[in-house]
Amino acid sequence: MSVAGTSTAPEGRDERDTPVPEPGGHRGVDPGELPDGLVIADEKGRVTCFNAAAGRVTGVPPAEALGQPLEKALPLEDLEGRRWWQLTDPYGGLAIRTRQPERNLLLPGGREVLVTARYVRDEPLGPVRSVVVCLRDTEARRRTERSHAELIATVAHELRSPLTSVKGFTATLLAKWERFTDDQKRLMLETVDADADRVTRLIAELLDISRIDSGRLEVRRQPVDIKAAVSRHIQAYVAAGQPAERFLLRIEQPLPALWADPDKIDQVLSNLIENAVRHGEGTVTIGITPSASPRESEETGTSVTVSDEGPGIPEESMNRVFTRFWRGSKRGGTGLGLYIVKGIVEAHGGTITVGRAPRGGAEFRFTLPVATPACLG
Repeated sequence: MSVAGTSTAPEGRDERDTPVPEPGGHRGVDPGELPDGLVIADEKGRVTCFNAAAGRVTGVPPAEALGQPLEKALPLEDLEGRRWWQLTDPYGGLAIRTRQPERNLLLPGGREVLVTARYVRDEPLGPVRSVVVCLRDTEARRRTERSHAELIATVAHELRSPLTSVKGFTATLLAKWERFTDDQKRLMLETVDADADRVTRLIAELLDISRIDSGRLEVRRQPVDIKAAVSRHIQAYVAAGQPAERFLLRIEQPLPALWADPDKIDQVLSNLIENAVRHGEGTVTIGITPSASPRESEETGTSVTVSDEGPGIPEESMNRVFTRFWRGSKRGGTGLGLYIVKGIVEAHGGTITVGRAPRGGAEFRFTLPVATPACLG
């Protein structure tokens, strides 16, 4: 490299081969340390760099690729089966080109990869000095696309049923209002109301997932009486017909003051208790205890445990419980609830785990740091 206009490169060595230090005096990055595949060809089209990641993506040992013509070391085809390097002609094509945007190409055997290329010239419109190619495996993107497709299919399926019901009942009432008794009208309107609530919940879940995935889930911390919040949920189930003796609330005093988003904590409690009631058996036990905070900077936190006495969750499914679309039984649901619960707890700086309850059922435990709003910290 040059300092104050004077070359310090050894005689006979091209200064372009010298690694350029990064700002702060750090040495340039070794191509072998890059997470993406890197292939570089010189002005004659011979491969001079083929890093380890490129070897993993293509299945070609780097030692075999070095010195080979670019089109032989990296025999890419487009999705229509045309030879990519012959089609783009990087060395003999338009002199104004500087790059190839990312696109999907195929390796021998039909394996798909994401490819971008850069044409390096010493001067504008000059001959190509080197071609720099970056490769990425498409598997991660394919998993994301499959997840999105599955989400769309699930949402479409979940929306179809309540919307069909709403449409059917409203159309019937509008066409034959006088033919129905007041009790029949009330029953149909109550069904429409319940189905509208179902659609509203699903839309709320989708919005929560979007915020969690993008890191935009807002937490508005306020003082939360966790005992009162749990008691409200228990009372609601008892009012709906569940026997009061099915629920056992255990509280270990003294509890630290808890600052959290009350609406979102209600959402977490609702999901966990509903799962225990709906999918579990026997007594549903909710325990509230002080605990070590998941944050090192906090001395204490609050832990809530929800357990039942049912068959529990199979050991092989434990690591999938908080993923999208996991369903513990065939009793309906979108399979999104526990994914959202985990996102809410983690947005509070907390942790959530699942295991086997003392009496054999499932046990969910989430711990929240005490925390306070920044303005009061």
